[in-house]
Amino acid sequence: MAKAIRFYETGSADVLTLETVEVGEPGPGHARVRHTGIAVNFIDIYFRTGLYPAVLPSGLGSDAVGVVEAIGEGVSDIAVGDRVGYLIGPQGAYSDVRVMPAQFLIRIPDGVPDSTAATLMMKGMTAQYLFRQVYPLKGGETILYHAAAGGVGLLACQWARAIGVTMIGTVSTEEKAKLAKANGCTHTIITSQEDTVARVKEITGGKGVPVVFDSVGKDTLATSLDCLQPRGTLVSNGTSSGPVVIDTMQLAAKGSLWVTRPAMMHYIMPRAHMLAMADEVFDMVLSGKIKSEAVQTFALADAADAHRALEGRKTAGSTVLIP
Repeated sequence: MAKAIRFYETGSADVLTLETVEVGEPGPGHARVRHTGIAVNFIDIYFRTGLYPAVLPSGLGSDAVGVVEAIGEGVSDIAVGDRVGYLIGPQGAYSDVRVMPAQFLIRIPDGVPDSTAATLMMKGMTAQYLFRQVYPLKGGETILYHAAAGGVGLLACQWARAIGVTMIGTVSTEEKAKLAKANGCTHTIITSQEDTVARVKEITGGKGVPVVFDSVGKDTLATSLDCLQPRGTLVSNGTSSGPVVIDTMQLAAKGSLWVTRPAMMHYIMPRAHMLAMADEVFDMVLSGKIKSEAVQTFALADAADAHRALEGRKTAGSTVLIP
């Protein structure tokens, strides 16, 4: 038996309940994993509220680390006792034990503790695919990154510093500005106190930036477009403030701008590619270029409180549930 968070209807954090569930032996191609840390991501809120569809009743979460307890027939590259993590697959990571398709499990190397790995699976891989695949940065660019003190944001700050990118990061408070700068963000803009467009133009000598990474969505869309150079790119990688609606004529009027809405699944598979991405993330940690630990931790039973904190913008960096 195991403890797991489930929900029977979509809605506020109040719909989340902790239940005792049956966990059997893994079938062919599967492995049973006992979790040591479960990441809370904004995509979990999308499933909980119904923005992303889920078959109800449903588990929640797709991002966790733990130890393999058992493997099913046909599993050859994962063994009992391996420390593993994952970021895609069936919903249900909010649990202390679960059975997972082994094809989604990533072995965690020695030298990367579980407490660090729990903040890296979705968030570290997101930083990798944004900066290395969606808009490959070569070094020397000046970029705008919204929510620079968030879970992905703090990793992006460190990654940008490591590859020689000047990062302008937006934050909501002075405290978050200090945190982003401590992690490598070159310039911070406190959106409650400053005009983002004016500051970006000031920093860039009036040119604007070639790319904006925007996980906020509706509330920052106009600002993001106005900060871009002609033929610049908006990477719309989240909608925490609401969905984005694009007027293509506006893109032409503002300088023949490009917009992309990337999804992790289209960048992470096949498995060999996923493992190569993970190797790069772990190498950044092992080389000391990235340091990451959870800023907030909650007990698994308090998952609803973790969601309330994240939705209320009361968090910085990564949030992890402890089974």
